[in-house]
Amino acid sequence: MAARLLLRSGLRAVTTCQAVRAPALSRSMAAGGIPTDEEQATGLEKVIMKAMKEGKDPYNMMKPKSYAGSKNDPHLVPSITNKRVVGCICEEDNTAIIWFWLHEGEPQRCPSCGAHYKLVPHNLSH
Repeated sequence: MAARLLLRSGLRAVTTCQAVRAPALSRSMAAGGIPTDEEQATGLEKVIMKAMKEGKDPYNMMKPKSYAGSKNDPHLVPSITNKRVVGCICEEDNTAIIWFWLHEGEPQRCPSCGAHYKLVPHNLSH
């Protein structure tokens, strides 16, 4: 009998009260949550994160694409000027580095092994 009385009073309470909906949880700063790295990044850091999301590599942090080193497919060397010093390790187990100047224009050959290198312009992201 007591169980029936509790059940009826509980049923009345549920039907007469309107349920208060809780707001959905969010991590955004407007909701007062913990901001993500993208939300709190500013300035140059934000530019870098945006470029990395787009698949770009603003500071050449990723491994460069490998090239054959032939005259038709030379190794591309980025530079902000019209010349750059390049070091070529001609053989895999060689301990000596062959240094030479690479100038803008046509691909140039390494004086020792004959691999081709070409200077390409590189714009700084900032």
